Amino acid sequence: MTALMASNFVSRWSGALWSGALGICAIVAVIRPAEADPRAVVELFTSQGCSSCPPADKVIGDLAKDPSIIALSMPIDYWDYLGWKDTLADSRFSARQRAYSRMRGDREIYTPQVVVNGAAHVIGSDRPGIENAIDKTDTSTGVMSVPVTMSIAGKQINVSVAASTEPAVSHGEVWICSIMKSVPIEISRGENRGQQITYHNVVRNLLKVGDWNGRQETWTVPIENLTSREGVDGAVVYVQDGSREKPGPMLGAAYTSLH
Repeated sequence: MTALMASNFVSRWSGALWSGALGICAIVAVIRPAEADPRAVVELFTSQGCSSCPPADKVIGDLAKDPSIIALSMPIDYWDYLGWKDTLADSRFSARQRAYSRMRGDREIYTPQVVVNGAAHVIGSDRPGIENAIDKTDTSTGVMSVPVTMSIAGKQINVSVAASTEPAVSHGEVWICSIMKSVPIEISRGENRGQQITYHNVVRNLLKVGDWNGRQETWTVPIENLTSREGVDGAVVYVQDGSREKPGPMLGAAYTSLH
């Protein structure tokens, strides 16, 4: 399957896991800090039913090794009718991809598609194009300018978002993702039948932590809220301008291992 426009699929947000800010709490003993100050968040919209996607899935695996990049796989569900139901797909990711398209003002919804720093989209298998998009978006006002840290203390993750140093950057939504770092899948039908494909940093859950208003703020998230699905072994926090329905540029992010 070449990069195709999904012009007629309909997605709805799943309200339960996307809604509800978590309570604010002071940071307690810091045990394991996350890597700080990444330069990019790279989101891959992929599908097990797309024959053009495996090269992009490999690129995300390579990017995930770079500590300055937070690379995420967000499997979509709108190709499930082609003969294979994606075992990792989530309609929320399809809706997120569509929301990005609305914000850009285009109809570019396809797989494999990468969105870099919430701003630029690139064919997911185009590694030089992704690197170029990282360099270009990194010069935009506010992009990845806000330091974000995570630390694990007992059964909690402590999230800290620093104060803004740029007057134009004064608001964002704070989200936390639970991820599986490596997921091998045997595909028996559809365009990728007979292949085993490994998916990297697969998002398995998303929770809104709170709203950031330009000042230094901290939140506490129970780890059990992230590990309800078997195999979750990492977490990513990101601060993004705009809202769930109108996602804007990434303002900051952090990653930590849960094991």
